[in-house]
Amino acid sequence: QVQLQESGPGLVKPSQTLYLTCTVSGESITTNYYYWSWIRQPPGKGLEWIGYRLYSGSTYYSPSLKSRTSISTDTPKNQFTLQLSSVTPEDTAVYYCASVVGRYGSWYVDYWGQGTQVTVSS
Repeated sequence: QVQLQESGPGLVKPSQTLYLTCTVSGESITTNYYYWSWIRQPPGKGLEWIGYRLYSGSTYYSPSLKSRTSISTDTPKNQFTLQLSSVTPEDTAVYYCASVVGRYGSWYVDYWGQGTQVTVSS
């Protein structure tokens, strides 16, 4: 069974860069079976797919966040990391890492991390 665990700061100041790390166990980060993803849910709103990275290097970022987002992998540590720059209070949300399967036009989350609250405030 795949397990994912987010880690990172719970509080970030406006204009700073947010770094969140997802540690994966039970599966190698080098597989191309999963789209290693970050998803967030702002308070009172629905889920938003921030983006994904395949180990092969293919990436996707939400158009609304593309200019501020980067997702990278760390093979020795079996981790992937979200970098979100120039944060504002609108980036306050619960952030989830997830392993997403995409096959024949169908997409679904196979495994979720437990989520981590990030608050942007001075």
